[in-house]
Amino acid sequence: MYLSYLLFIFFSLHNGLSTTCPRRCSCDPAQSVQCYRATEIPREIPFTTRRLYISHSKIKQLQITDFRRMSALEELVLSCSGTEAIENNTFKALSTLKSLELYKNQLKQIPTFLPSGLEILKLADNSINTLHATDFEGLMKLRVLDIRNNLIATLPPSAFSSLCNLQSLILDGNNMESLSAAPKLPRLKYLSMADNKLNSFPANFFASFQNLQFLSLSGNFLTKVPLDLPKSLLSLKLEKNQLKTIRLRDMKHLENLSEFFLSENQLSSIDGAQLLPNLTTLELSKNQLHALPPRLPSRLQKLDCSNNHIQRVTAQDFQGLQDLKHLFLDNNAVSTFEAGALQQCAQLSNLALEQNLLISIPLRLPDTLARLDLKGNDIEDVGEQELKDLKQLQVLNLRNNKISALDRKVLEYLPRLRHLYLDGNPWNCTCDLLRTRRALVAKGTDVRGGQCAAPAESRGESWMSSKKILQQCEDNLSSMEGGKEDRKKMKPSEASSVGANTDDDYYDYELD
Repeated sequence: MYLSYLLFIFFSLHNGLSTTCPRRCSCDPAQSVQCYRATEIPREIPFTTRRLYISHSKIKQLQITDFRRMSALEELVLSCSGTEAIENNTFKALSTLKSLELYKNQLKQIPTFLPSGLEILKLADNSINTLHATDFEGLMKLRVLDIRNNLIATLPPSAFSSLCNLQSLILDGNNMESLSAAPKLPRLKYLSMADNKLNSFPANFFASFQNLQFLSLSGNFLTKVPLDLPKSLLSLKLEKNQLKTIRLRDMKHLENLSEFFLSENQLSSIDGAQLLPNLTTLELSKNQLHALPPRLPSRLQKLDCSNNHIQRVTAQDFQGLQDLKHLFLDNNAVSTFEAGALQQCAQLSNLALEQNLLISIPLRLPDTLARLDLKGNDIEDVGEQELKDLKQLQVLNLRNNKISALDRKVLEYLPRLRHLYLDGNPWNCTCDLLRTRRALVAKGTDVRGGQCAAPAESRGESWMSSKKILQQCEDNLSSMEGGKEDRKKMKPSEASSVGANTDDDYYDYELD
């Protein structure tokens, strides 16, 4: 027994495994150490540690001696620790280090003499204001560089000259107003410069990024789309700029573009989207469109034109859009919705028409719909013709309309209905309406009601909680609905508790 104990101690020491873990740290057999609320880098960290995570601490300065024993370290994360300064060469000896994350600290410059094997460097949410030519010298294996949310005003191309394998560069949330010549990053695939102060780019700035697939320039002051965007682009984000016109004929070389985000600009029209044949997502929310874009590409799957000034929806708008799955037209001024306008959209599952001027549910909607949102219109009636084909519908939102009655026979056309939102309507709380509600609840539909507008003695009460109506209708309900369970009387307290959520933005559901 004693010999076994000695052998355990020997092998533990040989493998660098400490029988104890540093204070305020947790250690696991996979050579990972996590520490919190430290005031310095713990000295007792095993030298075989591969991953070290330190957060929510108070470590103002890092020194060479802090990591001298950690010859096996591959990943170091030091976040939210108030670190202001790092001694020169602190990380240089960590030859195995591949990932270094120092986000949410108070660093004012890039750490010097970083190890040449580094592949990931994340310095987001610091106070770095300048990039120097030598900051990334020798980092030929670096793949990811994240320096978002700092104070960088200029982008000297020489600072990235060593980064021949860089694939992702994130510069969001800095103070960049203008750029000079583009850095040469031949393998760059992901470039994000969102939330800066850029209003233009030098000629041919993007010409050297021949492998770029994702580009985000959202949240700047751009009035024009750069003309030299690389053909390799798959996703282009230009939200929250000052674009007034888009000349898509100047972008027709972007034949691989799949996602195009243009929300929150000043666009009054957009034409030529058919020149982007592989476009699957087009977002145009919060612009100044008065009509839907004509001649949309046939592969489009998501179209967001919400928060514009669109008044009409016609079949011509959706010709050939057989792959469209998600259509958002909420918060417009749609008063005319042509019957069968979406019949060619054979895969449409999500249709948002909230906050428009519709007086009825559009006719001949696609039978593939799983969700239909009609909140905040002027709809008075829910009829058989509007709903009879919607066998796949799971969510129907009719909040804040002018509906007073609801025939349960109409809702029998919706066998998969799981969520029905009805509050904000002037309900006439009769026995018929109570039968409708009870039938829906019995088959498992989550019904969100509202307040009674009639009869006078029930006005203002929560939908179907009127004790007088319940008392009046109990006998009729029990006799008209067969089955042992249906013959049970519904108590007033039970009726008032079912679906009693009054949150107008309640959407707690999942679609099959």
